[in-house]
Amino acid sequence: MFRHIKPGDHLTVALSGGVDSVVLLHILVTLSREMPLTLSAVHVNHGISSNATHWSKFCCHLCHAYGVSIYIAYLKIKKEKGESLEARAREERYRVFNQIQANYVVLAQHLDDQAETLLLQLFRGAGIKGLCGMPLVRKQSSIAAPQILRPLLEISRDEIEAYGRLNKLNWINDESNDSIIFNRNFLRHDILPLLKKRYPNYPKTLLRASRHFSETLSLLDELAVIDNGHCVVSGNIQVNHIRHLSFARAKNLLRYKLLQQGVTPPSTVKLETILHQILSAGADSQPYISFGNTEIRCYKGSIYILPSKTFLQSSEHYVWNGEAHIVLSHFNGTIRFTEVKNQGISQNKISTELITIRSRKGGERFMPACNRPRRSLKNLLQEASIPPWKRNTIPLMFYGEKLIWVPSIGVDCEFQVKSDELGILPVWDPM
Repeated sequence: MFRHIKPGDHLTVALSGGVDSVVLLHILVTLSREMPLTLSAVHVNHGISSNATHWSKFCCHLCHAYGVSIYIAYLKIKKEKGESLEARAREERYRVFNQIQANYVVLAQHLDDQAETLLLQLFRGAGIKGLCGMPLVRKQSSIAAPQILRPLLEISRDEIEAYGRLNKLNWINDESNDSIIFNRNFLRHDILPLLKKRYPNYPKTLLRASRHFSETLSLLDELAVIDNGHCVVSGNIQVNHIRHLSFARAKNLLRYKLLQQGVTPPSTVKLETILHQILSAGADSQPYISFGNTEIRCYKGSIYILPSKTFLQSSEHYVWNGEAHIVLSHFNGTIRFTEVKNQGISQNKISTELITIRSRKGGERFMPACNRPRRSLKNLLQEASIPPWKRNTIPLMFYGEKLIWVPSIGVDCEFQVKSDELGILPVWDPM
């Protein structure tokens, strides 16, 4: 059950004070006497119940008796209109868990919780990923965050309560667990007892079903990896390539790419709508779809998955005074300057005017090649295949009012170094 735990690991128990987490803490305290572990606890006080302060005190006293340190996180849950209080509280709990300094945050969710979760996901019309249930170990979104460990997923509620009574443990009862206003409690109190009369082993059966779904998800991911190899160029899905896939495979690949980039995919309906828009768009059109904090754009046959950004104001600018690098917070990146022979900007030609860095205003003209005429920056950016949404987020360097350098395009002819001259080479490093 604890095969993932190694000697020396730091485990933090998510302690609510209920029987499940009290039993889990007792088990881990016992284990820590046999294996060198750092053990601590975290209690999340949601501030919802009038008994919340009493529960926090109970958890503190319990941990003190075991000699285990405990952190109490006090929250004020504010749910938006139409949002579930349960979902909001869960989101806030995991935000706390993300910030814990440990190898694992250990949760006391058990076999019956797993069965309830699977049924709730079915009733919500969840996809394969949602029907996989809760994994034994789950990495959180942040690399620095502890992993989530659920060692009791194959242990029933009855077995946990029997352990608590056998070891004469004390715990608290959350009165909200009795309210069938909440969907999970409605299942637990009104539906599952009836189900158990006909199907006494339903929790184990549903656990087996969730493992089948997990296996299916693994196969879908393997298929997405294959399609990724055929349909992705320079990190972007190519529209012409996914046209050769079935709609279901194309949708599977798009979902896979979203998850790869840390984006929670939208609902199935929304995802299908996005894919239909992309596949039905003409060769010269540039579809733009936004959801959550993400936007999907198409340009020259490539699909771009991007974080939603606020476009720069043209008045924002920076002054360069010869530093080795300059951080451009509004552009979300850094320009680094190196001295290179036969490349870059001639130092002799930038000695008198102020050098500034700003975004486009429109109408700029530029001549990166001395054997070609000066042209509009707009046309040069188009020829360089820089997507339209990136053109206003590129930092441009000006000497006075003259545009002298553009990332990915080069230095204006008038300011380029001569043969054997040591030049300043700017390199744009976006974050």
